[in-house]
Amino acid sequence: MWLWVEQSENTWGPIVRQASVPGLTVTATAKVKAVDWNMGDGKTVRCDGAGTPYSKSYGIKASPDCGHLYRKTSRAQADCKYKVGATTRWDITWQSTLGDTGQISMTQQAATQLQIGEAVPVLVDPAGGQVSSPPSPRGGC
Repeated sequence: MWLWVEQSENTWGPIVRQASVPGLTVTATAKVKAVDWNMGDGKTVRCDGAGTPYSKSYGIKASPDCGHLYRKTSRAQADCKYKVGATTRWDITWQSTLGDTGQISMTQQAATQLQIGEAVPVLVDPAGGQVSSPPSPRGGC
């Protein structure tokens, strides 16, 4: 499973904002430090970067920088889906025109559900005979 964040100012940063009053301006810069992915199967994956968006041209291979391998299908889960969550860890630095500085950390969370199946082989007779595939799995998913 490839994991990535679609990068924009609001999802990855940097977000730069200023506030001013007479004689003082404060500039704050926020950017994501890391993303913790709770995969719903008891595993958490920490990614220090945004990850690489998957493309069909990559074929079937592991993500080069942020990914997870499910060892079991989601068949035994509620609604036959894993509950997956992402927590982004933001670092916010600020400085004022008077020389004061500081740092604040915050998190944002999002969640979804993900159905994980399994590859099902199909056996084909090279002589053009009958095609056979294994019986469908039980469990209602």
